[in-house]
Amino acid sequence: MIAFEKSIGVVLFRNDEDGIKYLLLHYPSGHWDFPKGHGEKGEEDKETLRRELAEETGIQDLEIINGFKSQIRYFYVAKDGEREKRKAAGKRIAIFKKVVYYLAKTKISQITLSLEHIGFEWLQFEKALERITYQNSRNVLTKAQRFLDKNKEIVGL
Repeated sequence: MIAFEKSIGVVLFRNDEDGIKYLLLHYPSGHWDFPKGHGEKGEEDKETLRRELAEETGIQDLEIINGFKSQIRYFYVAKDGEREKRKAAGKRIAIFKKVVYYLAKTKISQITLSLEHIGFEWLQFEKALERITYQNSRNVLTKAQRFLDKNKEIVGL
């Protein structure tokens, strides 16, 4: 059997003298992606977004941008430490995952990285596209950039 999981992610950006920069996190498995995590029981998506972002980066000062929502779906089989943790907890190791992404803006540049990650970078769009490991996440970033390009006044850019 396959487990179904839902996570909430955030395409977080800030605007500085060099323009828009996006936050990417470096995961221990080696990939680069956006902050994301599972919701807790009774939590709304945007509550999960705020909690997970604070836990993973220390950032609490953010503005969630209305009008942007993107989701990806993928299948994977847990490996290594995740596989062992899932087995010990009686969970399935084959997972169908849905991640719903929101767009948010912050003025914070300093990160307090959680133990879940081994690095981070704030990157302009083109560099972020190069750094993101998975195509589905690159697609989300492209959608976010297009949204910002079309809605600069609304977003305050």
